[in-house]
Amino acid sequence: MKISRLLLGLCFITQAAAQTPGNYSFVYTSIPKDVPTAKVPDAPLAGNGDIGLTFGGTPEHLKLYFGKNDFWRAYPVYPGGGIAFPGGLDITINSLKGATYYAEQLPTKGSIHAVFTKDDLKAEMNTLVTAMHNTVITEITANKTCKVDLNLWAPEGNTSVVKKGPGWVSRSFSGTPLLEWPSEVTLTMKVYGDQQLQPGKKLTITVTFGKTPEENIAEMKAAHQQWWDKFWQRSGIQINDTMLEKYYTNSQYLFASSSREGKYAPGIWGPFITKDSSAWGGDYHLNYNYQAPYWAAFSSNYIDLTDNYDQPLLDYMEKGRWHAKDLLNMRGIYFPVGIGPRGLCTTLWPLTPDEMEVRYGTRENTIDHGYKFLGQKINAVFGAANMLMRFYSTYDEQYAEKIYPYLLACADFWEDYLKYTNGRYVIENDHYGEVMPNLKNKGQWRHMLGDYNSTLSLGLVKMLFKGMINVSTYLNKDAARQAKWQHILTHLSPFPTQEVEGRVRLKSVEKSPSPWHSGAMGLARVSIHGLILPGEVCGPVTDSAFNAILLSDVSHWKDKMQGPGSWGNTFGNGIETCFPAAVRVGYDADEIIKQLKARIYAQSNRNGWITAAGGGTETLSAVPLTINEMLLQSYEGRVRIFPNWNHKRDAKFNNLRAYGAFVISSSLKNGRVEYVKLQSEKGRDCEMENPWPGKAVKLTRNNKPASSILTGRTFTFKTSKNESIELSPLE
Repeated sequence: MKISRLLLGLCFITQAAAQTPGNYSFVYTSIPKDVPTAKVPDAPLAGNGDIGLTFGGTPEHLKLYFGKNDFWRAYPVYPGGGIAFPGGLDITINSLKGATYYAEQLPTKGSIHAVFTKDDLKAEMNTLVTAMHNTVITEITANKTCKVDLNLWAPEGNTSVVKKGPGWVSRSFSGTPLLEWPSEVTLTMKVYGDQQLQPGKKLTITVTFGKTPEENIAEMKAAHQQWWDKFWQRSGIQINDTMLEKYYTNSQYLFASSSREGKYAPGIWGPFITKDSSAWGGDYHLNYNYQAPYWAAFSSNYIDLTDNYDQPLLDYMEKGRWHAKDLLNMRGIYFPVGIGPRGLCTTLWPLTPDEMEVRYGTRENTIDHGYKFLGQKINAVFGAANMLMRFYSTYDEQYAEKIYPYLLACADFWEDYLKYTNGRYVIENDHYGEVMPNLKNKGQWRHMLGDYNSTLSLGLVKMLFKGMINVSTYLNKDAARQAKWQHILTHLSPFPTQEVEGRVRLKSVEKSPSPWHSGAMGLARVSIHGLILPGEVCGPVTDSAFNAILLSDVSHWKDKMQGPGSWGNTFGNGIETCFPAAVRVGYDADEIIKQLKARIYAQSNRNGWITAAGGGTETLSAVPLTINEMLLQSYEGRVRIFPNWNHKRDAKFNNLRAYGAFVISSSLKNGRVEYVKLQSEKGRDCEMENPWPGKAVKLTRNNKPASSILTGRTFTFKTSKNESIELSPLE
């Protein structure tokens, strides 16, 4: 990992000293539950964006579970393929049977600290996944002599081959029919000290994936702490709410533990895998689960953590072109609902009619040539959303060149797929929800096909062609095609609405065979994806009248609540979607905070992972993104300081990132914005809503005397590359 890329954004923290977060921890006073599990483990966690450590077991028989983002069983059929479980380390100390349990997950240190006590025996353990190496370090001390037994292991079964020798174990998949590529992982253990542990002595165990690093333990620990110290200095918030600051910090910690530049992208459960049979194969689900974990990283100035996102999508393009041509006779790319790394499809229907009948209630296993598209054409464009978010956040020319072929392939597909009818472009048979056979509908599903102008599709297609014009202009490419793209933008069907009981509400689709979807449901998770996040084609700046409809819909979410924490209906999915969307449309900030806290209390693990029935890592963006959007917005092309925050509550943010490649800091105290500090990375013009309504604003460049005066409700000012700018009211 190159330091220059690792510290992207760090060079600008001097503009406003970044605040190290509080020393928050998540404490277990009883043994972890739900370990092993097919979903999110309820145990202390640590990771380095490639390797994940789940701290399970009992005091006398601790079980450290190791996951790795690039260890997959590359089998394309679900279930059976997906991310695989490498193995673990058992630490047995029989003297601790019946001991009291205490363990802390320490986000600011990237480590886990545990203490076990039985009578006058006290054993302490510190364990971490080194940030800069693929090594897990565990250190054990005790105040009395006790024996420590160690067992490094890998699970048998699922067609794997397990080999074991002194101090090492390996697990591999190869040779199985349909397996698209072989995979293997080797764990190597080294022990420093006497396993007959003596008082005042330390027993250190390292488990390394692959080759043992040349650095010694002290050097690895020092590099580890340095990495996390610099990570926390890169951005920060202070909102005088200990509970939300704690979850904000922990969510950033868990995502940084799951995703890292130069490594494989995390799947639904990140690297915290404790068994082979992870739900949905732990894959990259493209109808939002894969995209959502990254959303907060852009505004939090952690661009490098998003660097692994694009490669799986780029790798699937060849198959995507084949799907588009073979199934729909279209140009461009067409993606199924679930993929993996290296061009892997993870969502084929079962191979035999018998298995298909058992799992889905029908013997027809050749639907869409055996691939699960589930009635949705939009998955590839859904994948483009994060690419555009990163482009707008950085205006990185090299990155734009990298993603442009993917964006262009999406545009090719939708130029062919859209139908121009009666002066507008319409979208037929791209479905708001997944449409598929299952046991509940007894394999009868085709009568549910036929959605017309889904808000999900309309919004994401609008996002795509808006992005095509922006990126192609930036790169000076395909100018001749921009007229077509603009025509699509101008003539795309409007988002469907309907008046019900005197109130205009959003419809999920213009029309549908589904009675549920064809009604005026109001703004909900799936429509938010198209319109607000990640679609970003609606809002108070873009269209205030339409935004008022969406805001009205949000104000009625409380009418549907069935208990504490159920606001926005996010127990199944959508906490990372609905709460930031409520902020963006301008719903009451205090009520959002109240409901967010209620949701966290209602359904989250003791390790601070906010859980949902339908996904894992996606929820890690919920709290950071919600708070970031309250303090700073820029997605509509206009920078807005504290746009949806109660100005009676003091708050501060340092080095949050805004569209236009701006890094911004500001403080609100006693109802007044104290300053706005802005670093311009690319020298783009900045449009800003006046942070001091009704007052003139002086602009200071690079700490020189004020160079200009800005007036008005909004204003635009030019910037230069790497220029530091401070704005303050003219008193």
